[in-house]
Amino acid sequence: MFKNHPKGLLGAALSNMGERFGFYIMMAILTLFISAKFGLSETTTGYVYSIFYASIYLLALVGGLIADRTKRYKSTILIGLVMMAVGYLIIAVPTPTPVPHMGFYLALTCFGLLVIAFGNGLFKGNLQAIVGQMYDNKEYADRRDAGFQIFYMFINVGGFFAPWIAIGVRNWWLKVNNFNYNAALPELCHQYLGNADSMTPESMSRLTEYATNAYIQAPATLDLTAFANNYLDVFNHGFQYAFMAAIGAMLISLAIYLTNKHKFPDPAQKGVAKDSGVSKEEIQMSIQEIRQRIYALFAVFGIVIFFWLSFHQNGYSLTYFARDYVNLKVIDINLGFTRIIGAEIFQAVNPFFVVTLTPLIMWLFGSLRRRGKEPSTPMKIAIGMGIASLAYIFLMIFSLALPAKSELANMTADQIAAMQVTPWVMVGLYFILTVAELFISPLGISFVSKVAPPHLQGLMQGFWLAATAIGNSLLFIGGILYTTVPIWACWLVFVGATGASMLVMLSMVKWLEKVAR
Repeated sequence: MFKNHPKGLLGAALSNMGERFGFYIMMAILTLFISAKFGLSETTTGYVYSIFYASIYLLALVGGLIADRTKRYKSTILIGLVMMAVGYLIIAVPTPTPVPHMGFYLALTCFGLLVIAFGNGLFKGNLQAIVGQMYDNKEYADRRDAGFQIFYMFINVGGFFAPWIAIGVRNWWLKVNNFNYNAALPELCHQYLGNADSMTPESMSRLTEYATNAYIQAPATLDLTAFANNYLDVFNHGFQYAFMAAIGAMLISLAIYLTNKHKFPDPAQKGVAKDSGVSKEEIQMSIQEIRQRIYALFAVFGIVIFFWLSFHQNGYSLTYFARDYVNLKVIDINLGFTRIIGAEIFQAVNPFFVVTLTPLIMWLFGSLRRRGKEPSTPMKIAIGMGIASLAYIFLMIFSLALPAKSELANMTADQIAAMQVTPWVMVGLYFILTVAELFISPLGISFVSKVAPPHLQGLMQGFWLAATAIGNSLLFIGGILYTTVPIWACWLVFVGATGASMLVMLSMVKWLEKVAR
């Protein structure tokens, strides 16, 4: 796989894989953790999630600026890794649930997330800039797209295993404390402790039934208040122990990075090597060419905003959908010391398909290239947007018969179990979304590294991530739709967003191809 690629690619890919492993442990459980820890609604959780996810990518712009100004790319990446480990530590320290002081503990959690976001900003875009420079060498230039697809695949190797660890640790702690996992219990427990009188008879019946079945060894009598307090505390301690696993992943990533650091090129030296055989005229572009390249990049940035708005619902409205509407009992793997069951498991599906489909996509593009029929990178991005639209059409069809979220409170446990869909719906959805992602994300990063003016590499990679930040800042829209309109109508909005973006991208393909030559 790494044959005919720069020698530093493997080290960069492994370092990023370790960091992404820790990151995706957190992202697999973050929205469910915030809801279960603080009793926040899906909509309110969405505001926290949107701000955090946006800040991750927005601060990548700051990280790019810092690296471009200081010319210390490798040191900036190193500091980012350390900061992320500290951020995970802040949110991993076990605290009581229900929280005795909502403002303080929520602020502490948000501060930890901010530290993670800033560390990620120092790390992510600058490592991508280093990988991009590896392919500025004419020997490897025609393998740039393939190199970024390999780099992207390794990100998802870490992303695949992360949800399994998160679920395993959380459910292990539940078992240690004589509890089984039930996705619906945290929300019901918070409702009961907050205002039991406002609960519908159906919701109260479900809480009683679920609480009785939640014990591995049932007590003689059931005290709902004691149960709700104890279950919430154990459930969330399990989440926080899972965050501790993310710290271990960051330390491994740090060790890999330090071991391979000497193999990486330095973007600060781009365009000044005396033995590169590249003339000053080739390196220094005209102001007009620089302007056209920046215009082209910002056009692509504008398009991908709507992809990330739709794609990153995977950790938000799509995770809540899996919790509320999918029969999770179908996937229940008993390992003895723990059980792998939970809505978070579907976060492993997308990375699995990235890893397994990347060689196939690379073979397809390579085959088309040899025949002179490979689509340009802008055309691939346009096709990807269309495929993303198909993914939400797929989910919308399966959601047509489902009740709205607001109607669930008036349904019994048997009625909810009867209407839940098979997990294969989520698998199919993520398969289609993953194909779209492989046409957009690694190739978009490749496009930026190819088109960005040499002295703006870090900054333009930062702007790519900033465009993602804008899409992420709008993620809360998914939560609002999820809780206020029919489920199928929620997905219809994302069909429209991705479909319209495809049409706009198609209208710009010829111009973008000209600029990228």
